[in-house]
Amino acid sequence: MKAALILETGKILLGESFGATGEAFGEVVFNTGMTGYQEVLTDPSYAGQMVCMTYPLIGNYGINRVDDQSEKPQVQGFIVKEAARNPSHWQMEKNLSRTLAQSGVVGIKGIDTRSLTRIIREHGVLRGVITTEAENLEEWVTRVKTRSVPADVVAQVSTPKLYTLPAVQSERDSFHVVVLDFGIKKNILQAMQENGFSLTVVPHTTSAEKILNLQPDGVFLSNGPGDPKEVAVGIETIKRLMGKRPIFGICLGHQLLSLALGGDTYKMKFGHRGGNQPVQDLETKRVTITSQNHGYAISEKSLEQTPLYVTHRNLNDQSIEGVKHRDLPVFSVQYHPEAGPGPSESLYLFDEFAQLMQEWRAGYAS
Repeated sequence: MKAALILETGKILLGESFGATGEAFGEVVFNTGMTGYQEVLTDPSYAGQMVCMTYPLIGNYGINRVDDQSEKPQVQGFIVKEAARNPSHWQMEKNLSRTLAQSGVVGIKGIDTRSLTRIIREHGVLRGVITTEAENLEEWVTRVKTRSVPADVVAQVSTPKLYTLPAVQSERDSFHVVVLDFGIKKNILQAMQENGFSLTVVPHTTSAEKILNLQPDGVFLSNGPGDPKEVAVGIETIKRLMGKRPIFGICLGHQLLSLALGGDTYKMKFGHRGGNQPVQDLETKRVTITSQNHGYAISEKSLEQTPLYVTHRNLNDQSIEGVKHRDLPVFSVQYHPEAGPGPSESLYLFDEFAQLMQEWRAGYAS
């Protein structure tokens, strides 16, 4: 079956349908990962977006239940050059096309994804629609231009109720961490459990008072989708938590932390999405390759009037990748230290969080 991708610029790309039939609308972004397509599909940070994979062959090792980052695919649509016809892997349970069809995700294959990536790099992130009704396509251009991207995407992916996860036995003392869920990935939770953290995961609307009543050793601000300025409740909660417990934020949580302390954010032209972003720790000068998925960043000039200073920087475009509070046990990074998918060089950040909680616990007891 034929399918088409129509961009708000008027560009129409023809291909073949795979996955669900019908139409899908969202922001069109690209991911540079050579592997990890299942993690991309199920990452809540992609809610509201249609993802173009720049690597040409996708689906070659199928889909399994181990690598899911949430209960279902979160992308609005999926764009690939070639969808593998005969995937093979010992863990495989079903193929990519069947997974998309069962989840209602519209996909398109046969697209020149490298060309599409160049278009996005030139124009910035674009609104688009994938449709399997490949007739009168010019009419879709006006419809795409007039449609707005959903605003409250965090509410769609945050947990609706509190739940707990036990710590996996480790050599260090266990710490109780409250996770403020803006759209967290499963691998982040697993990484914290393996670091000896027992977790209480709470909805993004949970108040600071309720969080403190849970008596945590620290608070974790998760990743998530959308514009951080639209998460007003989360920003206010973080303000009220400041100085009450150690805080560690990643991705969207990193941006919300800066907004809560008087900083500002801006929408990047095409963002960072992939498992190959080089980041330098300015304190140690160490460079790590990181997994990232974000379209917003912190404005460096805005930090001049805040108690935050820059700790990490992206070596491709010099954007801010990490900040710390000058006086309080509070820090955040823009990337995903849990490495799902991606390298594992940044797991040391969980050790830093544990150290802050250990120091806080010792000071609180005295």
